[in-house]
Amino acid sequence: MQHRLTQYLTRVRDTFAGFTAGQKAVAVIGTAALLIAVLMVFRWVSTPSYAPLYSNLSGADASAVIEELDAQGVSYKITGGGGTIMVPRSNVYSTRITLSGKGLPASGDGGYSLLDKQSLSTSESQEQTNFKRAMEGELSKTVEAIHGVDKAVVHLAIPKKQVFTDEQYPPTASVLIATERGSSLDEEQVQAIVHLVASSIDGLDPKRVTVTDASGKLLTGDSTDGGSGAASARTKQVKAFQDSMQAEIQSVLDRVLGPGNSTTTVTADLDFDKSVTDSRRYEAEEGTPPLSESTSNETYTGPAGAGTDGAGGTVGPDGQMDPATTGTGDSSYKNTSKTRDNAVGETVEHREKAPGSVNSLHIGVVLDATAAAAVQPQVVKDLISSAVGIKADRGDTIDVSTMAFDRSAEEAAAAELQAARDADAAARRNSLLRNIGIAGGIALMVLLAWLQARRRAAARDEARAYLVEQLRGDAASRTAQLEAPALAALESSEQDEEESMRDELIALVDRQPDDVAALLRGWLVEPRP
Repeated sequence: MQHRLTQYLTRVRDTFAGFTAGQKAVAVIGTAALLIAVLMVFRWVSTPSYAPLYSNLSGADASAVIEELDAQGVSYKITGGGGTIMVPRSNVYSTRITLSGKGLPASGDGGYSLLDKQSLSTSESQEQTNFKRAMEGELSKTVEAIHGVDKAVVHLAIPKKQVFTDEQYPPTASVLIATERGSSLDEEQVQAIVHLVASSIDGLDPKRVTVTDASGKLLTGDSTDGGSGAASARTKQVKAFQDSMQAEIQSVLDRVLGPGNSTTTVTADLDFDKSVTDSRRYEAEEGTPPLSESTSNETYTGPAGAGTDGAGGTVGPDGQMDPATTGTGDSSYKNTSKTRDNAVGETVEHREKAPGSVNSLHIGVVLDATAAAAVQPQVVKDLISSAVGIKADRGDTIDVSTMAFDRSAEEAAAAELQAARDADAAARRNSLLRNIGIAGGIALMVLLAWLQARRRAAARDEARAYLVEQLRGDAASRTAQLEAPALAALESSEQDEEESMRDELIALVDRQPDDVAALLRGWLVEPRP
């Protein structure tokens, strides 16, 4: 076995020695690349896959967990700025159970778990404080579950309820948000946080929740009129309305004139005042019978002065009898009164006017003179007026003008794009030519190596055939011209020595095929004695 291994190594060494310099370099580089690839694959296979053990840990908890992992000999990685600890995926659950048995992480028992430690000796003040702390911890965890929020701190101000007063101080809340790196909260997420906190506290108005980011920027606006937050919200609404209106008008113009041949500007005046109107109207329909009707008649007839012993007079303005006057004729009195209850309809209306209505709308349109040569500006004006609903009675205006557009920027951009496309095409063409050249060179090298190998193989076969023929036909006369190994092989009669000699002769032919072939050709042309 050792003899065969030695022969194999000798043959490999002799084969490598017969290579050219280029073939040696290719063989060395290929062997090194193969070894590096095998090493990398072995390392990749042997490296365990890591999974998060705990995330968003505080500094104290992370230090305690790492110390315990070192004591248990569990490999780990620290990511997420020191707040996330990763262990091999196969050890995640067992490690969590082990650490939980030792009370780690220690700060993980916030929130409602604070209420579990209360005893009968806990005072009312301490109980309220613990409840507030528990609510703050639970709300912080809930807010941190929102995508983009890395850390959240919630503070609640819940006044103590007064028994003998009607007015109570309202509760308030403040939220401090630390977002993940490279992310920010949009307005919808901020409103979600506000309503989430307000819905969790009894009597908390969403207007009394303040959200601030880690840089100190106020994310919620002031709820009072004229505040910066309300002004910012109004500005966004106005801009959104103007952009929507401008996009609609621009889409119509692009279909008529083509893209880039018109520009539109929209300015809107929106009414953000909220008004409430209460009205009550009474209406009676003709021909409707009355609900109720009553008539009263009163009649009196008698002689003048009757029952007054001849004394009589006239009733004065104050209701007293005036004795200076006497009645000379008969006295009579008649009174008729009618009462009618008509059916009257009553309408009560309560109307609230939502903010955001349009006070006025002003539109300016500019058309390219070249593209709009066959289009009448008045036609475009009427089209836009009908499309967006221009109302002249509320002060809406629209202006359509035609002028020449400056195309220098577009032409420069088009030239740059064309140059970039040409450069890309040239780069792709050069890359293709380079790849073809490299492939052709490699193919040529392979072809030359193959031809050289065939030539060497043919020379070795020819030399081996000539050598065997000469050894069989004229072994005694040509012994002096062979080298020492060949002489020793021919003189030996043992089978193992003959095999060894044959291997050495074959190796000699492999190393120096040209010399052996030349030697054999010389033998053939030499005359025999």
